[in-house]
Amino acid sequence: MIKILTLVVVAALTGYTVHVLGQTRVDTRAAVTPILSSSSNGVSFAWFYDPAERTVYVCRVGQSSADTPECKARTALP
Repeated sequence: MIKILTLVVVAALTGYTVHVLGQTRVDTRAAVTPILSSSSNGVSFAWFYDPAERTVYVCRVGQSSADTPECKARTALP
Protein backbone atom coordinates (compact mmCIF):
# COMPACT_ATOMS: atom_id res chain seq x y z
CA MET A 1 0.00 0.00 0.00
CA ILE A 2 2.81 2.42 0.87
CA LYS A 3 4.59 1.61 -2.41
CA ILE A 4 1.49 2.47 -4.44
CA LEU A 5 0.92 5.69 -2.49
CA THR A 6 4.59 6.68 -2.99
CA LEU A 7 4.32 5.95 -6.72
CA VAL A 8 1.17 8.11 -7.03
CA VAL A 9 2.81 11.02 -5.13
CA VAL A 10 5.99 10.81 -7.26
CA ALA A 11 3.91 10.73 -10.46
CA ALA A 12 1.88 13.75 -9.33
CA LEU A 13 5.01 15.72 -8.41
CA THR A 14 6.63 14.82 -11.73
CA GLY A 15 3.57 16.00 -13.65
CA TYR A 16 3.48 19.24 -11.68
CA THR A 17 7.20 19.82 -12.30
CA VAL A 18 6.78 19.30 -16.05
CA HIS A 19 3.81 21.69 -16.01
CA VAL A 20 5.75 24.41 -14.13
CA LEU A 21 8.82 24.11 -16.36
CA GLY A 22 6.63 24.29 -19.45
CA GLN A 23 5.12 27.61 -18.30
CA THR A 24 8.39 29.56 -18.07
CA ARG A 25 8.82 32.09 -20.86
CA VAL A 26 11.73 34.34 -21.55
CA ASP A 27 10.75 37.67 -23.05
CA THR A 28 13.49 38.73 -25.42
CA ARG A 29 13.39 41.86 -27.52
CA ALA A 30 15.70 43.08 -30.16
CA ALA A 31 17.56 46.22 -29.15
CA VAL A 32 16.87 49.58 -30.70
CA THR A 33 19.22 49.95 -33.65
CA PRO A 34 20.88 53.29 -34.44
CA ILE A 35 20.38 54.28 -38.07
CA LEU A 36 22.38 57.51 -38.43
CA SER A 37 23.17 60.80 -36.76
CA SER A 38 23.89 64.37 -37.83
CA SER A 39 24.67 67.73 -36.25
CA SER A 40 24.53 71.32 -37.32
CA ASN A 41 25.03 74.57 -35.40
CA GLY A 42 25.38 72.75 -32.08
CA VAL A 43 22.17 70.74 -32.41
CA SER A 44 22.54 66.97 -32.83
CA PHE A 45 20.01 64.53 -34.24
CA ALA A 46 20.03 60.73 -34.12
CA TRP A 47 17.62 58.26 -35.72
CA PHE A 48 16.85 54.85 -34.22
CA TYR A 49 14.80 51.87 -35.41
CA ASP A 50 12.85 49.64 -32.98
CA PRO A 51 12.16 46.31 -34.74
CA ALA A 52 9.76 45.11 -32.02
CA GLU A 53 7.37 48.02 -32.61
CA ARG A 54 8.50 48.68 -36.21
CA THR A 55 8.93 52.37 -35.37
CA VAL A 56 11.56 54.94 -36.27
CA TYR A 57 12.50 57.46 -33.56
CA VAL A 58 14.34 60.75 -33.88
CA CYS A 59 16.20 62.24 -30.92
CA ARG A 60 17.49 65.80 -30.59
CA VAL A 61 20.03 67.28 -28.20
CA GLY A 62 20.69 71.01 -28.00
CA GLN A 63 23.87 72.97 -27.76
CA SER A 64 24.15 73.42 -23.98
CA SER A 65 25.11 70.65 -21.60
CA ALA A 66 21.90 71.23 -19.61
CA ASP A 67 19.71 70.18 -22.55
CA THR A 68 18.21 66.73 -22.16
CA PRO A 69 17.71 64.39 -25.13
CA GLU A 70 14.27 64.76 -26.65
CA CYS A 71 13.01 61.69 -28.52
CA LYS A 72 9.77 61.32 -30.46
CA ALA A 73 8.29 58.61 -32.62
CA ARG A 74 8.72 59.65 -36.20
CA THR A 75 6.67 57.02 -38.00
CA ALA A 76 5.35 53.49 -37.61
CA LEU A 77 6.14 51.13 -40.46
CA PRO A 78 3.41 48.87 -41.91
